[in-house]
Amino acid sequence: MADEEDEGSMTLNVGQRVRLAADLRLAGSVTPVGELPEETGTFAASVALAAGIEGTIERVDEHHRQQSHEVREYLRLKSLLGDFGHQMPPASRRQLEAQVGALEEQWAAYQRRMLRVTVRVRLDNGFVLDDVPEEAFASA
Repeated sequence: MADEEDEGSMTLNVGQRVRLAADLRLAGSVTPVGELPEETGTFAASVALAAGIEGTIERVDEHHRQQSHEVREYLRLKSLLGDFGHQMPPASRRQLEAQVGALEEQWAAYQRRMLRVTVRVRLDNGFVLDDVPEEAFASA
């Protein structure tokens, strides 16, 4: 029996159990609690999280990407063609169809990346990962 969900097309929901799909390494500087960063030396830290660690989704955020001028123009012209194309003189209709066709590649690219989803996941080991792309997780 085939898997019903394709890779990358998983719909994530709050409360859902997930697992890390790949190893992650978190790196950066840290400051001891209670001390101001400018008063202490900089400490470097690194934490490795192995693929397969499970957790629970606490929040799902959808970020809509900005429409470019070309995408807005495609939508405008496509609407014009749909609403009034049948009433246009043949030459004008062909010209409008050509303009729409010239913008279809930008429209298709926008649709592929239209929505960016990030999640906040509380891992079973106590770590919380926030604002992580959905692709970093798979169903548990």
